Amino acid sequence: MAENGLRDKVLSLDSMNPWVKRLEYAVRGPILTRAVELEEELRQGVKKPFTEVIKANIGDAHAMGQRPITFLRQVSALCLYPELLSEPLFPDDAKQRARRLLAAFGGQSVGAYTASHGIEIIRQDVARYIERRDGGIPANPNNIYLSTGASDAVMTMLKLLVSGEGRSRTGVMIPIPQYPLYSAGIAELNAVQVNYYLDEEHCWALDVGELRRALHQARGHCQPRVLCIINPGNPTGQVQSRKCIEDVIKFAWEEQLFLMADEVYQDNVYAEGSEFHSFKKVLFELGPKYSSVVELVSFHSISKGFIGECGFRGGYMEVVNLDPAVQQQLSKLVSVRLCPPVPSQVLLDVVMNPPKPGEPSYQSFIREKQVVLSNLAHKAQLIQEIFSQVPGIRSNPVQGAMYSFPRIQIPARAVQEAQARGFAPDMFFCLQLLEETGICVVPGSGFGQREGTYHFRMTILPHVEKLQTLLKKLSQFYAKFTQEYS
Repeated sequence: MAENGLRDKVLSLDSMNPWVKRLEYAVRGPILTRAVELEEELRQGVKKPFTEVIKANIGDAHAMGQRPITFLRQVSALCLYPELLSEPLFPDDAKQRARRLLAAFGGQSVGAYTASHGIEIIRQDVARYIERRDGGIPANPNNIYLSTGASDAVMTMLKLLVSGEGRSRTGVMIPIPQYPLYSAGIAELNAVQVNYYLDEEHCWALDVGELRRALHQARGHCQPRVLCIINPGNPTGQVQSRKCIEDVIKFAWEEQLFLMADEVYQDNVYAEGSEFHSFKKVLFELGPKYSSVVELVSFHSISKGFIGECGFRGGYMEVVNLDPAVQQQLSKLVSVRLCPPVPSQVLLDVVMNPPKPGEPSYQSFIREKQVVLSNLAHKAQLIQEIFSQVPGIRSNPVQGAMYSFPRIQIPARAVQEAQARGFAPDMFFCLQLLEETGICVVPGSGFGQREGTYHFRMTILPHVEKLQTLLKKLSQFYAKFTQEYS
């Protein structure tokens, strides 16, 4: 009983799960909270030095104005409201796909549960997509699990992989900088985060020597069992070379590590000379010595690429060389959530099984896809060109994905001021930027960075005109900020 006579809460900060308190997710952290508050203040007529908040903090394509791909929405609409199948407005290839999918649903309704790992014909379409992507290397639908976005699949696999206590606790190797899903998931499961640093001086390349350093250092206090790779990179925008992927696979084989390949940006490759290589394809092309042994799970999503359907929450994972007994446990684990959202399964299927040459929607589908990807490539180049002209800001080329992660110099006085206020220096910079310009970006400290360096992540998704405005304001603010604290 509390001193005031009221009963103590059963659930309090003291009694709650301590691992939940440990986790942080910078992309939706205090910066975004303040951005939402500023939006509300603007709606209420509060005067600000800006007229709108530009949220460049997250890769939410449609929120940034990207138009949905027509064919994807047509098939989705037909499945959600089958009465539309009689409407001449919809093309025959969209109707054909909708009828095929509806026949696979219980009661021919998207409102029915599906198998826990997803509808069988959709998993078959995913397998065929993977085979096309990887030049004919076979994919087994039984090794494919549909998910509520790639994030859900990542957490599912981490739950399987994390075990032990003390020095036997599972260590999970993650790149620094990293996408905060990984550090948050590791914290939630009370695993051990093992950082390996990407090489900023060489366009955020992955160096096996650094992997080896991180692994050997970690073995003194945990049992590293998992190696996570994000390719193309988030937040760093690099595209790993085939040679790099080969080296990583051989390293995982040598050290008996489970590979987790986050490949959700596989359609987002812009830089000349860069090319996406799936870990599975490279693994099998290395031959049976590796392809029959190395355990791998790869992830894909409908939230990124040219699709951008973040709100549908759809994706999949494919497991390779998983122990059959463990795979039974995986199937049991995913059954607890019943099934992934059925509308997202529909959308995923259309991405995996798009219009073919000669079908009514093929030309418009290809045109819309190319417009999205060419616009992203143009904006990736625009960011690089503008930041390269700003003294104190250094940005590697955005080879892929949807983000720029520039390094910024922060004056010593600003660092001292930030520390006095209890902020990381780049968090202080980003908060000041938000308050004075309405631009919302995420500090590099939320993704991890080498000691003494400072960064921020911003998406390349805004329309070109708005992006140019954003970059101009940001550059002007940075010049003012550095002058004020010099």
